[in-house]
Amino acid sequence: MNEDEVLAEFRAAGALLEGHFILSSVLHSPRYLQCARVLMDPMRASRLASALAATLPRELRAQIEIVVSPAMGGVIIGHEMGRALGVEALFVERPSGSFELRRGFGLKPGQKVLLVEDVVTTGLSSSEAMRAIEEAGGEVIAAASLVDRSGGAADLGVPFFPLVRLSVPSYAADEIPPELAALPAEKPGSRKPVLSGAEGAA
Repeated sequence: MNEDEVLAEFRAAGALLEGHFILSSVLHSPRYLQCARVLMDPMRASRLASALAATLPRELRAQIEIVVSPAMGGVIIGHEMGRALGVEALFVERPSGSFELRRGFGLKPGQKVLLVEDVVTTGLSSSEAMRAIEEAGGEVIAAASLVDRSGGAADLGVPFFPLVRLSVPSYAADEIPPELAALPAEKPGSRKPVLSGAEGAA
């Protein structure tokens, strides 16, 4: 799939939103890709995962032993990537603020892991998930996501393969342009942003 075809899938699912959005990173943006909505259709999710798997070099695909994704956003695409690659898929979650494996999940020492996300914005969540994977004994050899919102700026420390890269502007709370500030802000993500300072008091 090329970028236009990927975005067409988002539009068809009503998942490409425009307005004023507060991301889970607490940055503000005029566009939001609701991956949970685009993955609602299992056939669409399968198509996107197959396209994402096809972006991985053949020699890398041969090394991947398991897929790990962060909950909640990465669970569906992680599962579909496991299917596309023919390996098991599990997820890390934050029961008390930091990622960990639960539900009887485990990794073998040195097991080669592909980290799979829905959207990467700053890379912070991915890096936290990778630390949890390494603490559990796994070795993250690459990362993949449906969308890279960082415009290529996110550095995960491993080869990173997004299906589409978008340079969508995002702003700190004190840098929002007037035209965006004039719109009511929405928090469409599954994870409540952690607000601080003046924004937290608003």
